[in-house]
Amino acid sequence: MAYEGMWLNILLTELKLEDGHPFKMMCENQAAMSIAKNPVHDRTKQIVIDLHFINEKIEKKVIDLNYIPSHLLNILLIYLVVRFYPICRESEGSFHFGNYLSEVEDLRAVTEYFKSVKRAAVVVLGHSKGGNVVLLYASKYHDIPAVVNVSGRYDLKRGLEERLGKNFLERLDKEGYIDIKTRTGEVEYQVTKESLMDRLNTNMHEACLSIDKGCRVLTVHGSVDEIIPVEDALEFAKIIPNHQLQIVDGANHGYSSHQDALSSAVLPFIKECMQQAEEVSE
Repeated sequence: MAYEGMWLNILLTELKLEDGHPFKMMCENQAAMSIAKNPVHDRTKQIVIDLHFINEKIEKKVIDLNYIPSHLLNILLIYLVVRFYPICRESEGSFHFGNYLSEVEDLRAVTEYFKSVKRAAVVVLGHSKGGNVVLLYASKYHDIPAVVNVSGRYDLKRGLEERLGKNFLERLDKEGYIDIKTRTGEVEYQVTKESLMDRLNTNMHEACLSIDKGCRVLTVHGSVDEIIPVEDALEFAKIIPNHQLQIVDGANHGYSSHQDALSSAVLPFIKECMQQAEEVSE
């Protein structure tokens, strides 16, 4: 969250939609806040790098860490869902490993909301799974002039065994779900058979062929992405007609040490698209 928030702050500042103030991060766990501000603790050796990174950004006033009570956090989240995602769906709490087309409809609800208040969406940007969602959106709804796909996956059948373990289909048939655990053994989320099949049945190749030639697509990918290989970006470049490719040398999946390089890759493209949209509207 810290990496994504800092990068978005840089992006909005460059676009003159933000004034460069520290990125405000809200946290409901006071113990976690205490450790982040004072990262010296015997029990936190396994996360010492992340802790010192966040502590450094707090001291440099890049991140403004604030406490928010749980009940207020829930109210805030409900407000965001109601305001920007008017089409809400019931959930049993399981992580949706697939759910791509449903998320496309959520994004559609957001763009429709902006249209209703006379604000046109010029560019949609997504990272990782979000990169797939914005590409799928462009293939289904042809109302967005430009798309930025940051580290999206071309072949959704790849990487499953690494994430879910061997014989994952047999385990899903038998148990109905798979628990994905952290290094400490805690359950991070569950993958259901339904969500997995949704992912397996989502064909990015066919979807990308349906993107209008007039829709500009920028794909950005780290050269040492440890989650999604850079070859996936090369496949997108082969089949999307109006496509630009930017490989960020040395960047991993989260661009943890390449935030500025990511901004340099994305910002000129967004600014150019915004300028073109303004010229068309005049």
